[in-house]
Amino acid sequence: MSALDQGPVERETLESLWRSLRFFAIYRLAIALLFLVAVLIFGDALSLGTQNFNVFRSVAIAYLLLAAGFLVTLLRRRRHIDFHLSMHVATDILALTLMMYASGGQKSGIAILLLVVVAGAGLVGRGRMTLFYAALASVAVLLEESWRALMLDFDPADFVRAGITSVAFFAAAIIARLLAQRVVTNEVLARERGRQLDEQLRISERIIRDMEDGVLVVDTFGQVRLLNSRAQTLLGMDVLGGIQALPDVLAEPYSRWQGRNTEVAEILCPADDRQLRARYLPPAEPGGNSMIYLEDMVRIDFQAQQLKLAALGRLTANLAHEIRNPLAAISHAAEILIEEDIDPLRQRLASIIYDNTQRLNRLVTEVLELGRRDRAVPETIGWQSFVSGFLEEMALHDLSEKKRVRVVEGANIEVRFDRGHLHRVLWNLLGNALRYAGTDDGSVSIEARAASFNRVELHIIDNGPGIDAALRGLVFEPFFTTHEAGTGLGLYIAKELCEANGARLELMDEGTGAHFRITARGGYVAKN
Repeated sequence: MSALDQGPVERETLESLWRSLRFFAIYRLAIALLFLVAVLIFGDALSLGTQNFNVFRSVAIAYLLLAAGFLVTLLRRRRHIDFHLSMHVATDILALTLMMYASGGQKSGIAILLLVVVAGAGLVGRGRMTLFYAALASVAVLLEESWRALMLDFDPADFVRAGITSVAFFAAAIIARLLAQRVVTNEVLARERGRQLDEQLRISERIIRDMEDGVLVVDTFGQVRLLNSRAQTLLGMDVLGGIQALPDVLAEPYSRWQGRNTEVAEILCPADDRQLRARYLPPAEPGGNSMIYLEDMVRIDFQAQQLKLAALGRLTANLAHEIRNPLAAISHAAEILIEEDIDPLRQRLASIIYDNTQRLNRLVTEVLELGRRDRAVPETIGWQSFVSGFLEEMALHDLSEKKRVRVVEGANIEVRFDRGHLHRVLWNLLGNALRYAGTDDGSVSIEARAASFNRVELHIIDNGPGIDAALRGLVFEPFFTTHEAGTGLGLYIAKELCEANGARLELMDEGTGAHFRITARGGYVAKN
């Protein structure tokens, strides 16, 4: 199995085994070097090679060369770890058994090194091979003892010691294998926990960095250990690396807060007259770091204002709905008075009542329309057919208005918009354009253009006097109007309905008259 075919856990486990095998090879090289140096310097004075010094020295030299070769091979090539381990262990057993024979058998103490080899193989090896290595070492010890009994001298106690040593080989192999499994499992678990911790730290750092509130971590000496970009902006601090001192606006309050073990909140006023709400969290342990949260009161006040406006909007919509019924009754009664009363003064008064009820009814209708902005159901609308039907409906109210509107023929496009919302937006924009445009035909033009791959533009242009530069920033404000009979909600509602459909309504600076542009979702449709 190649490294690419292995999962992350298998790759990490295998990497751990290769690392252990390298340490094992370094240990072998050190032992071989120790044996060779010992025989070269001290000769047979250390009971090494007492039975056959030349064999011991030759085996020690060969063992050192093989150990060095194994280490170089491991550094250059990392494939087939089981084969590498088997070759290393077989070499260790053979070399140590020969040196043990040349040194007088088990009495030399070299058999202990065989026990280390078996234990090391149990730590590095996998599966049942550890028992094979223990069996190989046992066979080697028993063969060495048997050869000694046949060729030199026979002592039954030596076979007992050989048997005990063989049992120790198997016990060491089994124990080492169980310990190795536990160590590998714990190592993999530690790596996995480390990855999870790193991921959590990255997520926490990202959350803190993108928070709308400032966050500071401060030590007991009043030094800022960590802070996010929002805190830097609120406090006007320079972006510096390392530890920074608390700014003056927090230094004095922090010295007071440190004496308390409870959370403290306080309003602070920096030099730029901005109000900040500072919330102090004491350290979890004595001598630990404290945390300070900074909130911009301007943003909090704005959010509170938005909530109030939303609640006020719902209340206004409910009131408008309740006002509509009695308003209709008043309008109907005024209309009856105009028709039946012959007194000119009373007719005039009834006409005033009727006109004002109609104006109030328009205001109520527009307020209710504003409450429907969140109920957009966009659909794909063919522009040519939609604008034709729209102008036909407009002609039912006033035929002259249809003549004053000119549709510029252009690209065949489709618009992604709520049909009722688009109708309302065009009605408001064309109503304003016709009010201020000239009386000649084509004084108001409508043009549709394909702006990009998935965006279209609708342009409504009139030849009127245009909008004064001082008033251009107010045209989309609610209840702003320059017409005595207007409600000031037409353009505001048009903009809100466009935003509800993912579109944008803008007042352009081009031309002498008023020029409004709607940028909406849609696209070009090729003609058949």
